[in-house]
Formats: sequence, structure tokens, C-alpha cells
Amino acid sequence: MFSPEGPTLRELAVQALSSVERGYDLLAPKFDHTPYRTPERVLDAVAGALEPLGPFTAGLDLCCGTGAGLDVLARVCRERVTGVDFSAGMLEVARRRRAVPAGPAVSWVRADARTLPFGPAFDLVVSFGAFGHFLPRELPGLFGQVRSVLRSDGCFAFPVAAPPRAGSPGYWTLLGFDAAMRVRNALWRPPFVMYYRTFRLGDVGRALARAGFRADLHALPEFGHRPDGSPRVRLVVARRLARPPGQPAAGRVNS
Repeated sequence: MFSPEGPTLRELAVQALSSVERGYDLLAPKFDHTPYRTPERVLDAVAGALEPLGPFTAGLDLCCGTGAGLDVLARVCRERVTGVDFSAGMLEVARRRRAVPAGPAVSWVRADARTLPFGPAFDLVVSFGAFGHFLPRELPGLFGQVRSVLRSDGCFAFPVAAPPRAGSPGYWTLLGFDAAMRVRNALWRPPFVMYYRTFRLGDVGRALARAGFRADLHALPEFGHRPDGSPRVRLVVARRLARPPGQPAAGRVNS
């Protein structure tokens, strides 16, 4: 599961008993050697799906971690790209390892995704693997923050994998992980919010609509299809609507 350069079991235990911010500060130097880092295959597929929708001028990688998503933004944005994360340790690694030698200007900002320190400066926001750190009730506010930093008709994009089939090894693995995290957070403070099964596509569509987006789904064919014919991985592409949040909107994701 981990390469020899990755964290030890003791280091993972210390991280898990810390806050989310402190935990990622500790994990940052070895994060790219763990399975938590977004695979290049996913990054390439998302960049390929976004290219026909662009070009974009300025892009933001929300909860950027060590900056893997900046490679996607650099492919589809012409002028500048920004990574934002609340972990100083992750941003330090990103600055050292994720500099884009040519192409758009790159900047890094330390901030909480729930209170973004930007105006409507971006026409593309992406995010990879970060939504498990937000409780379902936080999603409308989070998506509202994204909407606030997007220009008119801006785009918010992120990949979503289909849930594992009920009863499969993957299903029991994720169920067990989430159950362990709930027990940990009931017994230990500060909490470490990281759940795999709380980010459900139907709930996501409704939260996006409430925040002022129209969302469409794009299959990522590189990952194939499930036995029922549905895509294994989709890209959610949510367009910022001109209407203010709170006005009526359809609460579904269009396929």
C-alpha cells in the first residue's frame, strides 16, 4: 500500500490522532508516496476532459495539497493558476515540487476552503479527493464559496468515482474505515474529519443547485464501465449560474 519512502505505521497513528490541519502538516513530506495522492491517470483524464471546454484564463486548485492538480490547471489555463490549502506543510511541499517551469504564473495561498480570500477572479476551479474532509451539511456553504470566486459562467470541476458494489471488498473497506473514524471522533479530540461514504452524487447535485450551479456529468472513458453499464468515474462540471443562491433551481445532476 505504501512505498518504502512513505510514512511508517507510527507516523500514521500520530497523524490520525491529530487535527486535520496538524495531521497533514506532519504527513506532507511523505504524502506523495502514499495512495492518498491523486494518481496521474486521474489527473490526465480530467485534463483531457477539460481541454475541449477551455481554454480558461485563471484556475484555482481547491484544497490543493502538494499541488498535483496544478498540473491539470497548467494544461488548460493560459495566464495564472493558484493552489489553496489550509496546511502550511502541504503548501511548502507544493512550492518545492510543483513549480510549473513554463506556462501560466503559479501562486500558493494558505486559507480554509470554507472562507476563501478571493473575489471573482477565476474561471475554473478544480478539486481532487478533498471532499471527504467536509461533512454533508457543509457542502452548500463550501460550494457557495466556490461560486463566489468564479467569474460569470465560470466552471467548477471534480472527478467522482462510482461507489463500490454492496458486499464487495471495496465496499467493506470503505465502510470499515468510516466506522473507525466515527469511533475515533467520538472518543478523541480534536476530531479528524475524513469519510469516504458521505459524498453521494445525489446530495452533491442538490448542494450545487442550492449554491447556484448547473451541473452536468461527463464520463471518463479511461476507467471503463461497471457491469450495469454506468461509468466507473465521472467528471462533474458545474457551471456558475447568474441567479443569486436561494432562487429556485432544479436539484439534480444532468447526465
